Amino acid sequence: MSDGARNAYDVVVVGGGPAGCSAAVFTARYGLDTAVFDRGNASLQRCAYLENYPGFPAGIDIETFYDLLHDHVAEAGADLVSDMVESVDVADTDDTADATGIDDGFVIETADGRAVTARYVVAATRYDADYLRPIGDADAMFETHEHDGETHEHFDRSYPDGDGRTSTDGVYVASPTSMADAQVVMAAGQGARTARALLADARRDRGYPDAVADHYDWVRRESALAGEWAERDRWREWFAERAPADLDLDDERVVELREREIDRRFDAYRDADEIEARAERGQKRLLEHVDDEYILEAAREIEAERESGGES
Repeated sequence: MSDGARNAYDVVVVGGGPAGCSAAVFTARYGLDTAVFDRGNASLQRCAYLENYPGFPAGIDIETFYDLLHDHVAEAGADLVSDMVESVDVADTDDTADATGIDDGFVIETADGRAVTARYVVAATRYDADYLRPIGDADAMFETHEHDGETHEHFDRSYPDGDGRTSTDGVYVASPTSMADAQVVMAAGQGARTARALLADARRDRGYPDAVADHYDWVRRESALAGEWAERDRWREWFAERAPADLDLDDERVVELREREIDRRFDAYRDADEIEARAERGQKRLLEHVDDEYILEAAREIEAERESGGES
C-alpha cells in the first residue's frame, strides 16, 4: 500500500473493502485517476473465513482475499493510501478547477493531515459515514432513533439510490446501503454498480450524450470483430444516431468525443496470442498470493504423478 498520495484525483474512494475496491477497479480501468483511502478497518476483517465468495471452492482466508483485492486495485492503476478519511467537504471552485480542471468537487481531509481534492467521492465504509457530514446534507443523510431512553443518530441506508447516487452531485455511496452490505459478494457487486453510475455521470459531464453514457468494461475476442462493425464509419453512424440534434457542443468537440469512444470500443478487442499471454500472466499472478509451502507441495505431487505415470 502506498504511503503517499497526490493532491488531486478524479475519484477518491473511502474504504478498501470489497465495495470500495470493486468501485476503484472500474473507475481506474476506465482511466479516471483514482485513490482508495483505507486504514485496514474494513468490516471484512471480522470474518473468520470466507466460504461463499464465487471462485474459491474451498473458501479463502481473509488476509489473502484482502491482499488480492488490493493487488487488483493497484493493477488497475489506482493509488492505495494507508490513511483514514475524517471529512469530505464541498471545495472552493478555484481549488478544484486548478487541481482537476473541473469547476466543482470536494476536499478530502485525513487523519494524517492530508488534504486531497477530487471531482467524485465514493463512500464505501460499512459502519461509519460521519465523514460525509460537512457536505451539508446531514438532515437527509442521517436519521435518529431512541434506544434505552437515549437518542442515537446513524447514517440512513436509504439515502443513496440503488445505483449509489445521492442528492449531492459527485457523491456516491456504495456502502453503507440498505441491503448490499449483507454479504461480501453483494458488497463487491454494489461497488461495481456504483462505479458504473459514476462513470455514466462522468461521461455526461464530459459531453457524451445520454444514449452513449453507459460504459461496459468487457474485453472481447478479436475474432468477433467482423462485418460492418469492424468499420469506423459504421460506429460513426451509430454515434450520430444517438447524439441529439440540440447537443450543446461545438462540432470539433463532438468529433473528439466520437472518435475517442470508437477508439475505446476497438481497444477492447484482444487477439488469440494476447488472450493466451494474459491467461498465463493471470495464473502466475495468483501464485504470488499462495504460500510457497503449498506451491512446493503441489509441485512435488505433480512430479510424483508424472514419474508414476512414466513407470506404468
